[in-house]
Amino acid sequence: MGDILTQIQDELDQMHAALAQIAIHAPPSPIPSQPTFSTDPATQSTQPTQSASTQPTQPSSASAQDAAIEKFRADIAELSRDMVTKEQQLEYLIERLPGIGTSERQQVERMRELEGELEGLEGERQRAVEEKASMARKIEGLVGGVGGMG
Repeated sequence: MGDILTQIQDELDQMHAALAQIAIHAPPSPIPSQPTFSTDPATQSTQPTQSASTQPTQPSSASAQDAAIEKFRADIAELSRDMVTKEQQLEYLIERLPGIGTSERQQVERMRELEGELEGLEGERQRAVEEKASMARKIEGLVGGVGGMG
């Protein structure tokens, strides 16, 4: 089960990274009738400008912006496909978790069965430890007896 949980965590981490990439690389969206600040390196002005919908843009910066937006859209499409694949992998992993598809009562019964098995095995282990200690004492006695004969 630990391996499945690790795989689930890995899938969630990858989904989180994809969402973070989208959030970081998303272009700003101008709000109509609100001033915006230019981040275009060509202008480097911190003066408010009119919204992109009300002010014509320079052809060179417009083509660069269009290219950046197209790249972002392509990235979004790829990340979207990846997210759908990850979601399907998560569903598969979750279905493989023990206890999925069984009722609480069945899970409690199974736990009691396992506890009984564990107690039986612990008893066997304890007997084996006692037998080992008994044999070790016998061997020590025999070795001591042989060593004393010489």
